[in-house]
Amino acid sequence: MLTRYSSRLTRLDRAFLCEKLKGARRYRRIAGYFRSSLFEIAEEALEGIEQIQIVCNSEIDPQDVKVSRAVREAALKAQWNKIPAETESLLYRERYRRLYELLLRGTVEVRVAPRDACAFVHGKAGVIELNDGSKTCFMGSVNETREGWRDHYELLWEDSSSEGVQWVEDEFQYLWERSYPLPSVIVEEIQRIYRRTEISIEECAPTELPGAAMAEAPIYRGGEQLQPWQRAFVGLFLEHRETYGKARLLLADEVGVGKTLSLATSALLASLLGDGAVLILCPATLTQQWQVELFDKLGVPSAVWLSQKKAWLDHQGHVIKTRGAEDVAHCPYQIGIVSTGLIFHGAPERDFLLQRKYGTLVVDEAHRARLTGGFGKNSGEPNNLLGFIREAARRARHVLLGTATPIQTEVSELWDLLDVLNQGADHVLGRLGSVWKRPGEALKIVTGEDCPADESRCWDLIRNPLPPKTRDAVFDAIRADLGIADDAHFTDRPITDLDDFTREDLADTIRSRKDDLTFFQRHNPILNHTVLRKRATLEELGLLEKIAVDVHPARNNEKPFFAGLGLFTNQLFDGAYAAAIEFSRLVKQRTRSAGFMKNLMLQRICSSFESGRGTAASLLEKGVLDDEDYGQPLSRLDSYSDEERYHLQIIVELLSRPEAQDPKFQAVLHYLREERWLDLGCIVFSQYFDTANWIANKLAAQLPGERIALYAGADRSGFHHAGQFGTAPREEIKQAVKNKAVRLVIATDAACEGLNLQTLGTLINVDLPWNPSRLEQRIGRIQRFGQRHRSVDMLNLVYHETRDEDVFAKLSERMRDKFNLFGSLPDVIEDDWIEDIEQLDAKLSEFIEQKKRANAFDLRYGSTLEPSDDRWELCARVLSRRDIIDRLSVSW
Repeated sequence: MLTRYSSRLTRLDRAFLCEKLKGARRYRRIAGYFRSSLFEIAEEALEGIEQIQIVCNSEIDPQDVKVSRAVREAALKAQWNKIPAETESLLYRERYRRLYELLLRGTVEVRVAPRDACAFVHGKAGVIELNDGSKTCFMGSVNETREGWRDHYELLWEDSSSEGVQWVEDEFQYLWERSYPLPSVIVEEIQRIYRRTEISIEECAPTELPGAAMAEAPIYRGGEQLQPWQRAFVGLFLEHRETYGKARLLLADEVGVGKTLSLATSALLASLLGDGAVLILCPATLTQQWQVELFDKLGVPSAVWLSQKKAWLDHQGHVIKTRGAEDVAHCPYQIGIVSTGLIFHGAPERDFLLQRKYGTLVVDEAHRARLTGGFGKNSGEPNNLLGFIREAARRARHVLLGTATPIQTEVSELWDLLDVLNQGADHVLGRLGSVWKRPGEALKIVTGEDCPADESRCWDLIRNPLPPKTRDAVFDAIRADLGIADDAHFTDRPITDLDDFTREDLADTIRSRKDDLTFFQRHNPILNHTVLRKRATLEELGLLEKIAVDVHPARNNEKPFFAGLGLFTNQLFDGAYAAAIEFSRLVKQRTRSAGFMKNLMLQRICSSFESGRGTAASLLEKGVLDDEDYGQPLSRLDSYSDEERYHLQIIVELLSRPEAQDPKFQAVLHYLREERWLDLGCIVFSQYFDTANWIANKLAAQLPGERIALYAGADRSGFHHAGQFGTAPREEIKQAVKNKAVRLVIATDAACEGLNLQTLGTLINVDLPWNPSRLEQRIGRIQRFGQRHRSVDMLNLVYHETRDEDVFAKLSERMRDKFNLFGSLPDVIEDDWIEDIEQLDAKLSEFIEQKKRANAFDLRYGSTLEPSDDRWELCARVLSRRDIIDRLSVSW
């Protein structure tokens, strides 16, 4: 029997659904989106129903479904959280409470269907089975809310025929079998919203601050979260802040495991706690990436110092004018981001920055701060950056150093960074005379090679610095015996002043081993203030999925355009390359101020024909180039000799000829088309904008129907499509890739950090950075959490018989582990290593030996992998986002 209902003639909420559900035994429903209003209209009528099954629409991408449960749940939570929690909690608290209780009863099962199962559910229908076994079905009503059924114009048809019921049940079953259970994270969020209350920062205890500040941060609202090891670092930061009054930590996590968010969240919490201004120092290429991460992930404002304009740039792209360099010390927000290039170049901003105090000093890529090498008069002296952060650390409460590899060639380099942490905080390595300050002695103790047993020597190691009492019961006893306050971390009292029982207990404890580690391996300042989490360790613990990387070309490749690892070139390039070598040789003979040109021309001509030609032309015309490492012009030579100009002119002339076809483009096109890398999604990297822009233009001409993104520095990013190019913010590009509207991205290293491209499965390096950390950062864009492929492909393009090929040959010999390509490579390769390839080989071998020594004190950092039991996403006592922004919008 068919019955028709119209809201024009009757109240549908009263006339149909509630009446039909009274006395029902089972209820099956094809609904729209899962919303808090889902059961509102029939809530009371559902009380006695034995089984309720609801299948809902969702925007889950089929690829997300295939990756992992975590990725699927993140996508669903992001969809759920599109409605502001503040509004929902305020207006519909009771609705959320009732929904949560209903979902917990066990009689309700909700599933969500991915896009490929139902596209977008518009056909709403249901089947109601009564206690007597009879069934009826209905179709209609897009709305699920009480207001929708009561106030909107709706049409609804009821069909009690067996044919009609079976038809709806078949449709329901089709969707049900292709759907996934509603994730527990959404049920938890429903509970959190009905319990949600806003509190002020003053009401918030330091221990509850992380959850209160982060539960509704953009990263959590977007369905993601800080990973366990990231939350553990933030917890360690707060623990050190409480224990020592100041936090001094070196974060040495490997590339791709998320150092930026760990450091940024710690700095955010310190600022909210009123600890003072935050100064973040990082390479110019990362300044805006830091700003984007802070705002897009944490929802907090910041400002970047523009060195050329002598102005601040806020998180919304507004330039804030200043009086000049002196206003670098007056950031308009609590968090200011400044390029380390200013420090390296000795810019006037350096001295102004050192005139003020900081609540938190963060230094990213801290390995750049080091002692000067070589044999000159400045050999062994701190470089400009190391000298600056040593001084700045004395004026900061908290100091956080981040680097993927704190050790380059000498283990002592780690101690240089620890010494920075020790400035104004002698609880780190101790006071004058501390053994822990001497890497030669300390390393043997930390690795277990030296096991001190002499009582007097052991006492010297313990008392300077004295560990906090929470580290071991024996330290509690020592402090109690000597009357040492909790905030004191040094004593000059002799060991004989200890109680006899404490002294005997200390001797027994020192002799003991745990997990095959000596007492001083378990308790030492280096372990206490250094945090290192390796990708392989996280994979072994199941915290990260293992993703293999297949490197192309292999030495036995049979591609016709390769000669070994390099691409065949032509006589035009060979002549231009020979001219570049001669130009570089002549420049090297100049004064030291011309040293920056040493390898510049060779690297740029090895990037692409376009880059080599453009570089030579720019030097001839202006004598200056933009340094994409530091974001400002390189120092120019006063003039060029006739011979130098002659070689530059040869480069321009040869590479400008029509027949000068770059084999790199043909290789890129081959892999995209013939190897079908485009189907998997591809990112093409270059360290120079001129190369990236050239390859983007060429590909746009060859693939006119393809949407191609150019992801570069500010005002240079955009989309190519159908013969046109339009600029676009980088955030739009990231979103387009995430949504799979774009599967081909051309990017520069300047845009590398913060770019998460899990939807892409292949990567092409058009040029080869001579620093492995750059290559590691590039592959880290796709070899990361949420990657949709179990293995990804990486192609490295270099020209045959060039310095690039020589360097790559030496690096590739050590890039054998598919899961840990860069494990045996240093973060940075020094320029002078490149001069002699045999020397490069020796230096890399030396690094491996040093790393083996360092790995011996890679000491069970398991305690820094797991956070406390507090799950920030469940926090119901939260800070208003407006309060957070207001607190961080106060100027220095």
